[in-house]
Amino acid sequence: MPKAEVILWSKLKGKGLMGYKFRRQYSIGSFVIDFYCPKLKLAIEVDGDSHFIEGAEDYDKERQAIIEAYGIKFFRFTNKEICENIEGVLTSVVKHIS
Repeated sequence: MPKAEVILWSKLKGKGLMGYKFRRQYSIGSFVIDFYCPKLKLAIEVDGDSHFIEGAEDYDKERQAIIEAYGIKFFRFTNKEICENIEGVLTSVVKHIS
């Protein structure tokens, strides 16, 4: 796992976020989500360098729309956001849960 995913997973695993169980590399249709909480129907995607190459933004938007069509709330954070402000990232997610 990239560093940002390791950091985020360390906060989510073992029901570490408000007692909710998250799964890593969870399949939704033909897509794989970095982190997913089935009970909340909440997906978290970590955007590394590959998400910033030409064409990636359009693909990500289309992919996200398909996943959201399943009734899943979708959060997207960059590696930098997670590495530099993990508490802010977690606060954003908690606001949705509360």
